[in-house]
Amino acid sequence: MSSDGTRHVIEALAANALNTRFEDLSRGVVEHAKNRIIDVLGCAIGGAKAVGNAALVELITDSGGKEEASILVWGGEVPVANAAMINSIMARSLDFEPVNAVVHGVSVPAHISGTTVMTAVTLGEMQGATGKDVITALLVGDDIAARVLGASGYGLTLGWDCTGTVNMLGAAATAGRLLGLNEQQMVNALGIVTNQLAGSFQIIWDATTAFKLPQGLSARNGVFSAQLAKAGWTGPRDPLLGKFGYYDLYTEGCTDQEILTKDLGKEYFADSTFKPYPCCRGGHAAIDCALSLLANGRVDPDDVDEMVLYVPKRDLGAFIGQPFTIGDFPHGSAAFNFRYLVACAIVRGSVKPEHFTEESIRDPEIASLAERTRLAELAEAPRLTARLELRLKSGETLVEAVDVPSGDPIQKPLSRDDIVEKFRANVAFSGTVSQANSERALELLERLEELDNVDKAVKLLIV
Repeated sequence: MSSDGTRHVIEALAANALNTRFEDLSRGVVEHAKNRIIDVLGCAIGGAKAVGNAALVELITDSGGKEEASILVWGGEVPVANAAMINSIMARSLDFEPVNAVVHGVSVPAHISGTTVMTAVTLGEMQGATGKDVITALLVGDDIAARVLGASGYGLTLGWDCTGTVNMLGAAATAGRLLGLNEQQMVNALGIVTNQLAGSFQIIWDATTAFKLPQGLSARNGVFSAQLAKAGWTGPRDPLLGKFGYYDLYTEGCTDQEILTKDLGKEYFADSTFKPYPCCRGGHAAIDCALSLLANGRVDPDDVDEMVLYVPKRDLGAFIGQPFTIGDFPHGSAAFNFRYLVACAIVRGSVKPEHFTEESIRDPEIASLAERTRLAELAEAPRLTARLELRLKSGETLVEAVDVPSGDPIQKPLSRDDIVEKFRANVAFSGTVSQANSERALELLERLEELDNVDKAVKLLIV
């Protein structure tokens, strides 16, 4: 190991990614990993036929290449890096997969699992990996991505979308583990992949189909980088803390370097929030407010004179606070917009995948209520909080506030049963994978550590 004060960090991360043993993992860590796998696979099924995905599948399959790994739901085998990319993009398509890594007790905005789970499962299928292999590879990739993100404090001012940056590092570590790299090759893989990072928040600001692309590119580039490293390619010696490394180029600096290695090999960090609603996590507290008001009796949208949604100051100037207008990609216009989400909750009494079809988004009743929705600042409020006032034409005002949204991993977590039911709901919405196959796959995934070949579960999730 180098005596360089920063060089040892990347070496330690690479070593831990390769030396972690399944037998040393706690039951809680393993169960949490299995929950993420179940949730992400369900989200991929639910999002398989989302706008743009058919064209992507056709583009990749028409380009040919070695048949190495399966495209979930659609079927067909393509080069493993491309399969991982498509599968990851499908998982992000409904913006429904796990988010927000908890690192040393601090929740950090993240969208890691959609990339790392699909990298582990897709490459695991090609390699004939066991369930234990897949779980372990997933954990080390998640851990690196979460630590790297947490050490930067996750500043947003530079405009980088972390799904196209730290996710790629996590995918490279997961892939390197499954491909059997040695420590120097793993360092090289992390260096090689750092030169492919990208992802601008503009793709969300402008409500584009491309919002889901960086997550898939991270999976593809992570696998490709590990393959290059195994083939003998070298990368930068210190891709994180070097002069032109990740922290200098993509962040406002490494604000807490200790996070990168503290309790390494003892703690495995990962996304910890399982979403109850298929949309931007920033809108979940507002949805909770609306649904809580409805719990006391249905509100006729025609009786509402105005809705005032109070949210943290940072959200007022964010993409989710923009006026509700339907652009070229209606799903993006709705899923990342406060006004649509609250109006949908009031009109429909729920927020589900079927509420993000173009027909649903163009519902004039929802559009009318969204136009009568005004945003205001919730003073001195932390992230993910909201207060909703429904001012009725009768003069009555209904009020609800939420400090902790549903799905919070500490105070309002989704249970394994909730995650399984969410998986089933995604399967039903998709109308692709049969109920019989999905239930059999669930049985295998719930005891994944006993599975001798992950391919047995994967093949059940193809139509």
